Amino acid sequence: MNTLFQRLFKGSARRKVMPAVFGISAAVFSAPPVLAFEDVLETPALQSDMAADYLLIDIEKVSGGNRLVAAGARGHIVYSDDRGDTWSQSQVPVSVLLTALDFASGSKGWAVGHGGVILHTNDGGVTWQKQFDGNEANKSIIQQAQSYIAKLEFDLDSAGGDDEDLEYAIEDAQYALEDAELDAEIGAAKPFLDVLFLNEQKGFAVGAYGFLFVTEDGGKTWLNQGNRLDNLDRFHLNTIAQLEGGNIVIGGEAGVLFVSQDEGDTWESVDSPYSGSFFGLLALSDQGAALAFGLRGNLFRSNDGGFSWDDLDSGTETTLISGAFDGDRNISIAGNSGAVVSSDDGGETFSAYAREDRLGHTALEFITRQRVVLVGESGVELVSPAGKNL
Repeated sequence: MNTLFQRLFKGSARRKVMPAVFGISAAVFSAPPVLAFEDVLETPALQSDMAADYLLIDIEKVSGGNRLVAAGARGHIVYSDDRGDTWSQSQVPVSVLLTALDFASGSKGWAVGHGGVILHTNDGGVTWQKQFDGNEANKSIIQQAQSYIAKLEFDLDSAGGDDEDLEYAIEDAQYALEDAELDAEIGAAKPFLDVLFLNEQKGFAVGAYGFLFVTEDGGKTWLNQGNRLDNLDRFHLNTIAQLEGGNIVIGGEAGVLFVSQDEGDTWESVDSPYSGSFFGLLALSDQGAALAFGLRGNLFRSNDGGFSWDDLDSGTETTLISGAFDGDRNISIAGNSGAVVSSDDGGETFSAYAREDRLGHTALEFITRQRVVLVGESGVELVSPAGKNL
């Protein structure tokens, strides 16, 4: 397991027995022992002049302005108001690896990461507060499982105690409760891997082992809705995006794809174009158009809101992780081993470039049509849409 993405999202193969403790290898950021999660969830990120030069996982252009905000290792969040030339470090109350950002407005944004943490900012990313973490997630799932079992038992009593389907459902629910209780004993070990807000009130956080939490009050409360997905194997949910036209798409491990046409109230499983993992989704300007990408350079396009996908030639066999769209015709997608895949025709065709550093890059944003900010193992880099240094 030697690629950047494998190190970021390494987990146990014993899916039903031992929840994964995700982490980067010792070369970048050693996965802490379970008890240390409690410490890093309460320890503010260390202020460092090198924060913008260290591992960063995601970057977001704040809506309605010129600010860029990036997040990554040890709780580091940095921001720039001069198109990426200089960076300042934010005040962050945790020191876990942060994996994703999303801003609903110029002031309100959210960040998620390891330990099941969800952070919130009201000032465009300068200061952050913790809204939620994996300990609260575990409690929520246990309470939900207990309530569900109580409902099933009531239904069974109402049926006279003789309903085989309800008996099987109760047995399955009890197994799920036992899994949740084991997770709680281990602690806040599961990461969130992506976050999406439709507005300042409604948002989604997805992550390991089928984590799907939803808020409808700006993050004051987060509710587990993983049971709304047909994901009995609890495959990891790596990425979530809203397309033009309103559909929301979730992609994840083993090629799982889910689409919602009603802002997350219900979800439909989609036949996947391949069995590998999806690590990124990118909405395009045409209604219902999107790209999905993942292992070994696999790249797909949908023109119908995420329900069907066509194979595209990315020009590389390197894992692709995250993409950016300039709103017109230019697309850039970054990945492991210095790979950058780009298109100047709206995603019809792509060309690949391998950066000389051969480092892993995990996210990018267009600043102008010819200037892109790229983040990853080396922190912030300013490049062309093709990935070449400026």
